[in-house]
Amino acid sequence: MLTFKNTNIACIILLVLTILGHKMYGISWLIYIAILFVYSLIVGYGCYFVSSGFFMPMYCSANTTDKVIAITFDDGPVKGGTPLVLQILMDADVKAAFFCIGNRIAGNEAIIKQIDADGHIIGNHSFSHSTLFDLLPAEKMLVEMQQMDSGLYNVIGKKTRLFRPPYGVMNPNLKNAIVKGNYLPIGWSVRSYDTMAKDADALLQKVTPKIKPGAVFLFHDRCPITVVMLPGFIERVKSEGYRIERLDKLLGLPAYA
Repeated sequence: MLTFKNTNIACIILLVLTILGHKMYGISWLIYIAILFVYSLIVGYGCYFVSSGFFMPMYCSANTTDKVIAITFDDGPVKGGTPLVLQILMDADVKAAFFCIGNRIAGNEAIIKQIDADGHIIGNHSFSHSTLFDLLPAEKMLVEMQQMDSGLYNVIGKKTRLFRPPYGVMNPNLKNAIVKGNYLPIGWSVRSYDTMAKDADALLQKVTPKIKPGAVFLFHDRCPITVVMLPGFIERVKSEGYRIERLDKLLGLPAYA
């Protein structure tokens, strides 16, 4: 399996062999650039495709043949979207997971309480979801994650175990923060890209072919187009004989500490 550790080992071995070859046979210095270029591509792949487990094992889907999936929402709570999503889920008798941003809890405490009261679960999606989050040292990442935990605990008295990386990007520092904070890293098997979608019908047609046993779908409750698409998606899932299970139950994980 391709991992950060064995990629580093392979790169070091290649560099050592290249140095020896350069001294003994005059191998071109361009080989160094080629090795580092390929290394950068592999690491970049591992950062972006969290399901690869490049830095650490991620929970992205369930190993099952049962016709069951889970749906998750990132970036809430937001006044304009989350309550609408909650109403759709209630009408359809569906439970979901909401990965919330900590600095959006203040002022939206009633929404957080409703998510919990309706039987959904809440995960950690960092405190700020800053564009610079991935550049932080592990210690500061952990502080952000714990800030979100504190905000959530103050509202519903629960500490989540589930963490989803902002922007869906992993790196060695974030791995260390996840381990130190005793979180369970959550990914997905189907990324809807609803934040970039322009047409609800097109979005629905894009994601429905990916309904498969054990799939975990990633949506955003802050996106108006997702609110429009969601009832049709749930209907399609059920029409194909699937049921929608809450994420923690699908994956067999504890939602809270």
